[in-house]
Amino acid sequence: MEKRRYFPNLNGIRCIAALLVVFHHLEQAKHALGIANLYELPIIQHAGRLGVGLFFVLSGFLITYLLLDERGRFGNVDARKFYLRRIFRIWPIYFLIIILSFFVFPHIDILDYPGIDEKLSTNSVERLTLLFLVLPNYAFVLYDLPYWCAQAWSIGVEEQFYYLWPWLIKYPKRRIPIIIAFLAISALLLYAGITLLDPSEESRNAIISTFLGQFRIQTMALGGVCAWLVYNEKNAILDLLFRKDVQVVAYIMLAALFLSGVHFFGFLEVYALFFAFFILNVSCNPKSIISLQNPVMDHLGKISYGLYIYHVVVIVLIINLLNKYLPDWSGTTYHIALYVLTFIGSVAVASFSFSYFEKPLLEFKDRKFGR
Repeated sequence: MEKRRYFPNLNGIRCIAALLVVFHHLEQAKHALGIANLYELPIIQHAGRLGVGLFFVLSGFLITYLLLDERGRFGNVDARKFYLRRIFRIWPIYFLIIILSFFVFPHIDILDYPGIDEKLSTNSVERLTLLFLVLPNYAFVLYDLPYWCAQAWSIGVEEQFYYLWPWLIKYPKRRIPIIIAFLAISALLLYAGITLLDPSEESRNAIISTFLGQFRIQTMALGGVCAWLVYNEKNAILDLLFRKDVQVVAYIMLAALFLSGVHFFGFLEVYALFFAFFILNVSCNPKSIISLQNPVMDHLGKISYGLYIYHVVVIVLIINLLNKYLPDWSGTTYHIALYVLTFIGSVAVASFSFSYFEKPLLEFKDRKFGR
């Protein structure tokens, strides 16, 4: 059987995305706790969203290519095995952080964070029901989440993309009714949640706006388009995108936009186009001017899911520890220590989780259901 295609640099992409999110949440936590911070700068406020966007485009690229490859090699897509593979990869530490956030962390004083009590005592049944149904994005917009697990909202968007995408690949001639059904169910769930909550008109509009801003299926679909180009060897388009001068211009534009703090809203984010270009080049272009292949980025990429899930807890822990035991620290020294300790702690926790919790499950998943 023909060996699957290998894409280099993917762990490097995951590393960049995860670090953008960690950077954003660290400044966000400092802002919430009244510590001198940079959160008001647009580049900081949008770093987390851009990191998640990069994750989304990469996820759409990989999942689409794997599904196209499976259909090409076997003539069909095994939806059951696809979902079992996703469950073994995503659910274990997703449910771990949810359970810890609601039943363990509230009893640990050193993990205290503003607003936690309200989020644990009000609408707890509704919030937990949505979380255990793996609908954290709905739980987030309707009821908010304890800060320790608030980042899990994006896991819900990923999961809903997985509910849709295999069926589009499996039944391409039925894609219109499949998409309509998917959007209708998504809207119905949100409508039901809003009806039960019965918020004010202003809150209702804020909920819908936030949900739509986070429901970035189109971003993952863009990654899917990139995979389609690669799988079907659309060389006329790829050769243009792979030109060295095009790479230079695109990366200069991306850097200028990012450093300026300019942000775009709308159905198809402009940054996602740059991310798609970036992913295509570093993973598929042998003449890419950027290489992310090095041991550090490779390791951080491997543990990036755990890094994404656990880092918020580590941030809260480190801030509270520094404030409790080193209250006189101030200025540059404090912020350097906070960043260094947060990075070391997050990597340590994620590495431990990957080696002793995630990896055994992934190996079992690969043996039982394939990659």
